[in-house]
Order: sequence, then structure tokens, then C-alpha cells
Amino acid sequence: MKNSAIGLVAGLMMLATAFPAAAQKLSLAEISNYLNGFQTASGEFTQINDDGTISTGQIYIKRPGRVRFEYNPPEATLVVADGDTVGIIDPKSNTGPEGYPLHRTPLKIILARNVDLTRARMVTGHASDGKTTTVRAQDPEHPEYGNIELVFSANPVELRQWVINDSGGSRTTVVLGELNKGVRLGNERFRIPGKSQEWRD
Repeated sequence: MKNSAIGLVAGLMMLATAFPAAAQKLSLAEISNYLNGFQTASGEFTQINDDGTISTGQIYIKRPGRVRFEYNPPEATLVVADGDTVGIIDPKSNTGPEGYPLHRTPLKIILARNVDLTRARMVTGHASDGKTTTVRAQDPEHPEYGNIELVFSANPVELRQWVINDSGGSRTTVVLGELNKGVRLGNERFRIPGKSQEWRD
């Protein structure tokens, strides 16, 4: 099982970098314009957790502030951001739903109404390997909230994966499939079951 998981991770990493050679390094303005250029999107994702376990599912994005991760069986976890809160609903948990203020997570950077990666102290890394462009961004006012590493391909510009480095020191990679943009998504899809007012603090 361990070897198959390692093989899958290796395959995903190859997929994530299997883009045309000598792609240009995207500017921060180009990346910001791309993220601001769509409001809704949906697609499949593969998640590589900090402990090496792998999950798959469907992602739904509605900017500003909303995202929904639906995990495939045998998992039954649901992660939803409704504009101000990120809720984690795991039926196997003994503690019930958990919630965190969205503004304290690195996800808020790409879910913002107006993404501007040219802001002072927001971007702490900006590099290209000749195939993709990677940007590491953080909340310039609160770097202690962690950061997000975004990987883009060019021609056309597409978001391919991100890595969340959270305030607790864990690292979670999300590899995206083809994103379908401009899909119709109602706000009810982003309601958090069992939401508590305490989560907004």
C-alpha cells in the first residue's frame, strides 16, 4: 500500500509539471489578472496530506470567499468556506464540525474579491522552472497565518496546484484537474452544516 501511494504521488508530480518546455515566467500582474478573471469554477482535485495520505474529490469555487471540497468515498469529509468561515465536517469525528475564520487561512488570498499579488510583502517567492511559475504568498499583515504556494502553467495561464503551509506547520498539496470556469453555482452550495457563531472570532 505504501509503495502504491508513493507511486501515485510521483505520478501526480510528473503530471503537475508535464507542460510545454520553455514556458515564460508569468508576472505577478498576469497571475492576479487570471485569478480576478473568473468568479466561479469547478473540477476534480487530488489532495496529498501532510502524513502522505491521498484523497480525491470535486472542488467548487465561487469568488469572493467561497469554496467547497467534496471528498470521494470511502471518505465522507466536507470542507466549505462560506465567505467568512471555513467549516470542516467529518462524520467520523467525535467532536462534531470544526470551523475557522477564513481570514486566518492562506486560502483567503486566492478567494479575495480583488487579488493583488503586487502588494508589498505579500509575495515571498516567485520563480519559474521553465515549465511552470510558482508564487508563494502570505497575508502581509499576518504572516503567522501561514502561506500558500501557487503553481501556474502558461499559454494559456492556468492554476494547476497549490500547497497550503498552515500556521501549525502542516503542508497540504492540492493538484487540480481541468477547471470549468463560469459554471452556475448557487450560494446554498456553500452553506456550512452545523455552523457555530464562535467560528467567526
